[in-house]
Amino acid sequence: MNEIRIDLRRRLGRIDRKTYGHFVEHLGRCVYQGIYEPESPLADSSGLRRDVLEAARGLQIPILRWPGGNFASGYHWLDGVGHRSERPRRVDLAWNAIETNQFGTNEFIECCRAMGCEPYLCANLGNGSIDEAQAWVEYCNGSNDTAYANLRRRHGYDQPHGVKYWGLGNELYGAWQIGHKSAQEYARVALEFAKVMKWVDPEIRLVACGAQHMEWDWEVLKTLGPRIDYISAHFYFAPEAASGVPADEAASRRHYSLLAVPRQVEDYVRILWQLIQAARRQFRLRHEIRIALDEWNVWYRARVPEHKLEDRREAPPQLEETYDLTDALCVAAFLNMLRRQCAAIGMANLAQLVNVIAPIRTRPVSAEDDRGLFLQTIYHPLRMAVEHSGPVALDSWVECESYESSRPLAGQVPYLDVCATLDESLRRLFLSVVNLHHRDAVDARILLHEGQWKRKGLHHSLTAGNIDAVNSFDEPDRICQVTARLRKLANPFTFSFPPRSANVLEFELEG
Repeated sequence: MNEIRIDLRRRLGRIDRKTYGHFVEHLGRCVYQGIYEPESPLADSSGLRRDVLEAARGLQIPILRWPGGNFASGYHWLDGVGHRSERPRRVDLAWNAIETNQFGTNEFIECCRAMGCEPYLCANLGNGSIDEAQAWVEYCNGSNDTAYANLRRRHGYDQPHGVKYWGLGNELYGAWQIGHKSAQEYARVALEFAKVMKWVDPEIRLVACGAQHMEWDWEVLKTLGPRIDYISAHFYFAPEAASGVPADEAASRRHYSLLAVPRQVEDYVRILWQLIQAARRQFRLRHEIRIALDEWNVWYRARVPEHKLEDRREAPPQLEETYDLTDALCVAAFLNMLRRQCAAIGMANLAQLVNVIAPIRTRPVSAEDDRGLFLQTIYHPLRMAVEHSGPVALDSWVECESYESSRPLAGQVPYLDVCATLDESLRRLFLSVVNLHHRDAVDARILLHEGQWKRKGLHHSLTAGNIDAVNSFDEPDRICQVTARLRKLANPFTFSFPPRSANVLEFELEG
């Protein structure tokens, strides 16, 4: 018999709320025609789309990263402040587009306030300067009678924005990046940026650019360790190719290959966490350094088009991935992994929020059709995680059948991916279980040690009749969260997890 055991005393740690963060970049229709569309009848007085804000609030976003991404390596923040009529139009070399700079620092801060989240700014370490980064921190956080603090005041913001989280560049390890650097070059430059930025505001928290590569990450930790609070890692998920087999078998292989990725990523999270501990010990670092997975998502269908001069325009549609049920299950399993690794992970940001590989898809509205957006399949596990999870992760024990993955280090992948969390203030236990099996229900005996739940509970679930089911403007609720009541709960009891499903069992504890 498959079995899940939960012990309220065995605790992995507290889950940082920033684990449920998101990311927006000046790419495709993420910002323009996504978050920001002043000409839309759905826009508020700041030009933000009210329907997008409402959908984003449903995700209870704690922190939002901006302006990139690749875009950050060529972005000069002074282009995006001041009167909009005076802001320059630039060529965006990262994504072969025209950047109008109508959405800049203050518009982003307004967006964060409307969503109720912390801003997280990524400084330009590609073709930017130390002076530019220093000035940006002063503009956002300065309270003295100084040039850039006064410039913010002249722009209509008397009080400092109080931006606490700052990234030291984006993916500078990659040749696709403006200002590509070696590990030694990046670490040396980033050290000077970090030093000056923290001199401007000692209270800010800095995120160094990690590369998911041990040699790079060790060089960054060795050089930047005294100055940083996080090291980043970016993960995008794609299934292994399945060719030369019937369509049904290809779909099954794709499904199981993609759902092995969270275990593969979890392996590197453990490695990076040990590198951090080794650096702290060797270089006698007293302060905490944690991991920021500040870009992650499923992404493999919609690819970056070839750069052509004739394609260069404002907000061209790019990377508008359509997500199916398998993708939603992968996101649910990855969220389980983030919470299981709560000791190591201090921040995570799904890339991206709107239109571009995103949980929210928009279109212009008209008098004939006011359906301005729909929620993709991956929106729902994100919402389930923030609504039905406690702040403490428990070390659950799972025994169940598994399948063999061909992915390196993934090995045997259990059909049940499990994460248990506890909310002590509400006396509630949440058991998040993803059944990866695409055909069969999986029965499991569930046992609670050192505690007892009440006889009633709730079952929140996400599933569909087939793994390639998608949501759309025509069928926006084909896949969405469904909640049912559980009754006559014994301890232990046996529960049947439906095939290809994400589930949260919610229990109220006795005592």
